[in-house]
This record gives sequence, structure tokens and C-alpha cells, in this order.
Amino acid sequence: MNASKAEPRIVVVSLLAVLLGFGLLAGCAKRPAVSQAAAPPPTGETRVAPPPPAVTPAPAAPSTPAAPPPAPAPAPAPPATAAPPPVAPPPPPAEFAPRAALAAIHFDFDKSDIRPQDARILDENAAWLKANPQHLVLIEGHCDERGTNEYNLALGERRAQAARSYLVAHGVAANRMLVISYGEERPECIERNEACWARNRQARFLTKPQ
Repeated sequence: MNASKAEPRIVVVSLLAVLLGFGLLAGCAKRPAVSQAAAPPPTGETRVAPPPPAVTPAPAAPSTPAAPPPAPAPAPAPPATAAPPPVAPPPPPAEFAPRAALAAIHFDFDKSDIRPQDARILDENAAWLKANPQHLVLIEGHCDERGTNEYNLALGERRAQAARSYLVAHGVAANRMLVISYGEERPECIERNEACWARNRQARFLTKPQ
């Protein structure tokens, strides 16, 4: 081969080489850059989402005080009852008079117990009173002069009540009998000896027709 034909071939080859080099440079410049943030996570690794931002609760509204419970209804008034009839006052002692059929009983010194011999008298008095229910009875309690007036008034009351209780126990209606104490104020005997004092320690029975 001669030298004149070889030069053009060399020039063509050189131009091709130059063009190929530019093509490679242009291809490298057009490749997109890979961002580190855009890279996918490695296979098998779980991606954890960041926690949600803390939420501050809104302040609670002020509570309204509860209304007080209603007042209880007033209790119903009890049914009206008829007033008991007025009780008539007892008759005054001046309206009573001694009755011969009713004997007095006597007591030991400073005592108000019913003695056996006086119980027999009370039995007879009870029989007469039950046979004569139209009579009210006044029982007087008396004492001798020994002791204070206050003490003897209380002792005379106990003696009159003891006689009344005995008569009630033997069938005489309690509402027929009144009691009064005179203490030492109305002695039957005024001598200052035991025989006289014994007569003054008594309970007397007076009656009044109803």
C-alpha cells in the first residue's frame, strides 16, 4: 500500500476516536445524581415513624356547683282528736259527813301499814261501800303531835292512801274515793300521853251522796 492512501484512513480513524470520546463524556454528564435521602432503606429494616407532637390539653371548664336538694315536705299534721271532756272538780271536804257504819282504823307510831285488827274493819267498810255505790268517800289521814308539821302531813297522806288502796283491792271503785291529810292539825284527843296519841294516829271515813 502506498503512503498517500494511508493518510486519509488515519485521519478518519482519529476523527472517529475523537467523536467517541465526546460521546462518552456527554453520556456521563447526563447521568442523574443520586441523593442520599432518596435512597430506599435496606431490605428487612422496619422504618419507625417519629412520635406525634405532644398535645397540651385544654384547661377544663370550671364546674358548676350542684343545686342543693329540695327541702323535705313537712310531715302531715296528726289527725285531730276530740278533747276529753272536762273533769268535774271533787267536792270540798265540808260536804262530807261521818257515817256510823264506817269505822276508823288506827296506826302504830310513825307507821302507815295496815294492822291485822284494822284490816278486819276495812273489810266491813268495803262491804258497806259496795252495797251503797251511791256514796262518795273521803278518807282523812291524821297523826299525833310528835314530829314537824310537814312530816306529819306527809305521814297522814300515806295513811289515807294505804286505806284507799286496801279498799280498791277489795272491790271498791277508786273513782269513788278521795284522800286528804290533816297531819296533826285536827287531833281527836288533846292530852299529852300515849293513849291519847294512839287515838290521833288514824284514818277516818266520811261519805257524801252522789
